[in-house]
Amino acid sequence: MSERQFEIVLYGASGFTGKLVAEYLAEKHTQLNWAIAGRDERKLDGVRRELGVPDLPIVIADSGDADQLSAMARQTRTLISTVGPYAQFGTPVIEACATEGTHYCDLTGEAQWMAQVYERINPIAQASGARLIHSCGFDSVPSDLSVCFLQQRFKERFGHYATHVAGRMGEAAGGVSGGTVASLMYVAEQASKDPAIRELVMDPYALYPASIQRGLDVPDQSGISWDDHFESWTGPFVMAAINTKVVRRSHALAGLPYGSDFRYDESQLCSSRAKAILSAAGLGTVMAGTFFSPTRALLKTLLPNPGEGPTQTTRDNGFFEFWAHGTDGTHSLRVKVVGQRDPGYGATSRMLAQAGLCLTQDDLRVGGGIWTPASALGDALLARLPSVDIHFSVVETA
Repeated sequence: MSERQFEIVLYGASGFTGKLVAEYLAEKHTQLNWAIAGRDERKLDGVRRELGVPDLPIVIADSGDADQLSAMARQTRTLISTVGPYAQFGTPVIEACATEGTHYCDLTGEAQWMAQVYERINPIAQASGARLIHSCGFDSVPSDLSVCFLQQRFKERFGHYATHVAGRMGEAAGGVSGGTVASLMYVAEQASKDPAIRELVMDPYALYPASIQRGLDVPDQSGISWDDHFESWTGPFVMAAINTKVVRRSHALAGLPYGSDFRYDESQLCSSRAKAILSAAGLGTVMAGTFFSPTRALLKTLLPNPGEGPTQTTRDNGFFEFWAHGTDGTHSLRVKVVGQRDPGYGATSRMLAQAGLCLTQDDLRVGGGIWTPASALGDALLARLPSVDIHFSVVETA
């Protein structure tokens, strides 16, 4: 990569999550050579003044202006994008990075978009050397890296990998952002109009490389189930729809080291059968509502608008627990992931920032292409996350 003006450009810095990433970088990485970017100079100027760094460089780039996007990409080693819905605004941005050899990371959980851009943009990135990584927030870093972390320890202890890993969302506290709501509604609207997109969203191997034979996994849990390993009822977990696909893609990109029969599933731990039923019913009702125009419009009036999100108090007092349980049928090992701050924004903004720093500063073993957090960043990101109060640990073996 030729010499660039900036180490990192944060695209979408005036949005809710973008501001949180900017706050973190300004406070904790004062020696970083970075800039904020977007289409509205007035809003960006307001952001840098709020940050207390009025001289922070600004780059103007509209997602609809290919020349501006290319110029932005050429100026930086890494672009962090928080501009969503990615299916609506993201394709020209990631394409500019792929073309200009600029590393890229984002927060998308939009499987249909990820599948669409892969076919066209992955060859461009392979040629330019740009490492492009989706899903670098709460979806899907804890899931993806917990499997990576668990499998390393499983092999150290037992001499081989686990053949089945169960991801389980534990307790959490936080809030909802309007940007996330907008992305969810956009995906639902696309799926309601296009059966192919609807089928892709439901396909457990939607992000699997076409050249690799599919494994044994089935669609994500939609009802309730008893988990013998955790001795708990479980219900569907809203993020499983993207997390499970990302984990499977990571395994495929690594060359199927856990075996062609490796299975991964993900759900929500519930304290009682009644709560599992309520969780399944509530999520099912909301998701069904997003597929129909009248109820989708009603939900939009009840949920936050783009640019809105949880208060700082809610973010700071938030937390999450995520578990991964691996087994080979004889031995088992359990990993716990704990994070301070709410998962969707306080923790996510720091995960994304660290992914961007990892791409910029660390010696990674992969070349250009579209990757996942585990397949490209792996141990390097695991080493960084404790600095933002996200910890992975082994809690049980047998």
